[in-house]
Amino acid sequence: MNRTEFIVATAIILFVAFSLGWFASWLINRFTRVSKAEVGELDRMAQALHEAEETRDQAITYLQQREAEITNQLSQTEAELRAAMDGLRDARTEAEHLRGQLQG
Repeated sequence: MNRTEFIVATAIILFVAFSLGWFASWLINRFTRVSKAEVGELDRMAQALHEAEETRDQAITYLQQREAEITNQLSQTEAELRAAMDGLRDARTEAEHLRGQLQG
């Protein structure tokens, strides 16, 4: 094998290797490429997820506000109950005192 044949054989081998590499790259690109419909579907899903997250955040905020309102109402009700119980205790004490005066 002389020098010219060696160069031609090497060129052919390199060309075949390049062609196989290019074909493999094209094939991989062809099968992994995302279509416009799939991109649109992904965009739609991302938008729906974003809206769901906003709705969740609004619900959490509403629940926190509602919990604060209910806690405040509970505190007021407990204070009113304590005041009523104190008034009832005072009334009972006074009633006992008056009974004692009437009997004695």
